[in-house]
Amino acid sequence: MLLWLLRVAYVVLLVGMAVISIGFFVESEDVASTILVPIAIVAIGSLVLLTDIREKQKQITTISAVYFGLLLGLLLGYLFSMAVVPILESTFPGHPRMVLLGRVLLTVVCCYVTISTFLQTKDEFRFIIPYVEFSKQVKGGRPLVLDTSVIIDGRIADVCDTRLIDTTLIIPRFVLQELQAVADSSDKMKRNRGRRGLDVLKRLQSNPKLDLQIHDGNVPELHTGERIRVDERLVILAKALNARVVTNDFNLNKIAQLQGVDVINLNELANALKTVALPGEYMPVRVVKAGDQIGQGVGYLDDGTMVVIEQGRPLIGQEVQIVVTSVLQTPAGRMIFGRPDQRASGSHTPFPGGGSSTPSASGPGDSKMGGPAVGGPGETKGGSGPEPTKGGDGKK
Repeated sequence: MLLWLLRVAYVVLLVGMAVISIGFFVESEDVASTILVPIAIVAIGSLVLLTDIREKQKQITTISAVYFGLLLGLLLGYLFSMAVVPILESTFPGHPRMVLLGRVLLTVVCCYVTISTFLQTKDEFRFIIPYVEFSKQVKGGRPLVLDTSVIIDGRIADVCDTRLIDTTLIIPRFVLQELQAVADSSDKMKRNRGRRGLDVLKRLQSNPKLDLQIHDGNVPELHTGERIRVDERLVILAKALNARVVTNDFNLNKIAQLQGVDVINLNELANALKTVALPGEYMPVRVVKAGDQIGQGVGYLDDGTMVVIEQGRPLIGQEVQIVVTSVLQTPAGRMIFGRPDQRASGSHTPFPGGGSSTPSASGPGDSKMGGPAVGGPGETKGGSGPEPTKGGDGKK
């Protein structure tokens, strides 16, 4: 909002200056100047405004290099021109315009040399007093440097679609070259993997919510003249940029940690986002194959987590409800152990009202052929036995 207010104020000032310039030439009745000067003011101002709106991705390093280069070029041009003026005056006597042109040319050359030098060395240039460093402009937190393996894997694009990552993604140019070499391989498997990686990069570039940059990888640590492997170059670049490496490579993970570079392992991230299961919880699982131990069955959750089911071998091909008994976390992922839920069969659920025909629910004298149940000794139901006497005298 503040930026648009600044642009509106800029447009108002342009229009105001154009109107004021008309008044300068009305009195002199110079029609050509009255028309051309306001148009030139509006055209130049509009060109600057349109360039600013179009170039949305501005880098403070480039702007700072141009700014300091221009200042230093003007200063050097002024100092050199003071020394060259006597030579120009003696060379072109009576031609002050040639002297002025020589001073302007010298200043332009100095500005070009200083700006060009700063642009080519902006990542290394520092002022000693005061200490000013052209640090890389980043969006959000520290930037992420992507490895070839994580690009080919493709899950990084799905993670970016969730808008979880709001920082800059950096693709080193040597990673692009390695990916291109894999895509041009004579091996069909490698060629398909390389093409998949290129498709993932295209998907990342087309994401409007993502800041993706291609880095040339030109850092002083790599200018040694030695042939350095891609993994080592990746670690050196991340360390120079104060960035983190995103990879699936276990060896690269260890190398980066030994050199003090933070690493995000996409496999560890996927394991952290898998379903959390606690002992005693119930979950449905489809048994797909037999386990290693006798009677075991194996199933998988939607996220790929393996579930080992005790006494699940007879249930292969069925979807059963299991109760979790334990959870084992391994470097390869999470394993869940469980057993079939016995609540569905009702084998341990008592029948309501005690109306069961099982022997455990009856007392002495029960009929096993479906006769009347006896509540206790000396009692009958339905009048099938002798009637009890009253008062103990044997009379009815």
